[in-house]
Amino acid sequence: MVRPHDSQVGLVYVQVSLKVPGASSPSYEDSFLVDTGATDSMAAESDLSRIGIKPVGRKTYEMADGSVHEYRFGLAQVEVMGEVTAGRVIFGPEGIEPILGVTVLESIGVVVDPASQSSRRLPAVPLK
Repeated sequence: MVRPHDSQVGLVYVQVSLKVPGASSPSYEDSFLVDTGATDSMAAESDLSRIGIKPVGRKTYEMADGSVHEYRFGLAQVEVMGEVTAGRVIFGPEGIEPILGVTVLESIGVVVDPASQSSRRLPAVPLK
């Protein structure tokens, strides 16, 4: 279950570990803000580069404030809630709060309700 990291209403944090897919180490671990409005995940460029994640493309993203920015992205193995998956991770600016996008959670079969700060596992990951 995802547990709130602090007392602010609607904010849900979860411990996440990122690394190069298939690598045994090193990894980047931190408390990520679960952002149900974000498709992809984001961490500071220096943290991703330090563990060997390489950019593989660029994508344009619309931010919560409506601004549009182009960012590089890489592919990472993601460990969250005792599950392993992989996904796109954006090379964000220094000092950015790391965010976990909804596609990672969906890929392990978890849905989050930000209002109640709770999660629930689906009985099966949908393939339809």
